[in-house]
Amino acid sequence: MKILVIGATGLIGRNVTSKLVNAGHHVIAGSRSTGIDIITGEGLPEALEGTEVVIDLSNSTSPEDELSNNFFRTAGQNLARMEKAAGVKHHLILSIVGTDLGQHIGYLRAKKVQEDLIKESGIPYTIIRATQFHEHITTLIAVQSQDKEVHISTVDYQPIAAEDVAAFIAATALEAPVNSTIDIAGPERASMTAFVERYLAITGEDKVLVPNDDNKYMFFDIEKSGLVPAGDFVSGKISFDEWIENNIQHLHP
Repeated sequence: MKILVIGATGLIGRNVTSKLVNAGHHVIAGSRSTGIDIITGEGLPEALEGTEVVIDLSNSTSPEDELSNNFFRTAGQNLARMEKAAGVKHHLILSIVGTDLGQHIGYLRAKKVQEDLIKESGIPYTIIRATQFHEHITTLIAVQSQDKEVHISTVDYQPIAAEDVAAFIAATALEAPVNSTIDIAGPERASMTAFVERYLAITGEDKVLVPNDDNKYMFFDIEKSGLVPAGDFVSGKISFDEWIENNIQHLHP
């Protein structure tokens, strides 16, 4: 099967591409570095010729409201138009759990635009919304640290390993489109402070956790349960503690 992976050079994209190639599929790595530009459309018609599945893992270079909105709108319109002309049978998007609850955040409004464009295109689709990755924990701690203190909200948190996300995307891309949204999340739900506390304890990082009830993620105000699935979801297999143990040498040499 010929599959086009947009954003094939990113954390998830590299893994998805590798899994599909190893499974024997003809995978086109879609990125500007390979001559495929979803904003200008350059190289896209050629890449889509004979393609059955498109996996859209693209991301805006900036989370800023107008820039991210313009990116996802332009890319979504180009992909929908050219995929229809090419007869693509399945368009898969990676999105974010809580997108509907976070419409006061510009980046999530832009992701909703991306989702809605493919829903309205007539192309069979699957939207996978994932929670934050285990891999985001280091950025979370860095952004919310002040000297030796790390200020973390008690909001609900249910992170998932990037490996689990990639595996689910690769498998779902080969199945029939569901024409709906699937939530995926990690196997454990707790407060964000609980995850950060365990990370600091296991890695021995020299920081003091300072919990708060501000209901924030990074710089963004969110609902207390805005980062976790509200209903049914598919659970990842790799626990947070297992992920830390498997990556501790890289995380805290």
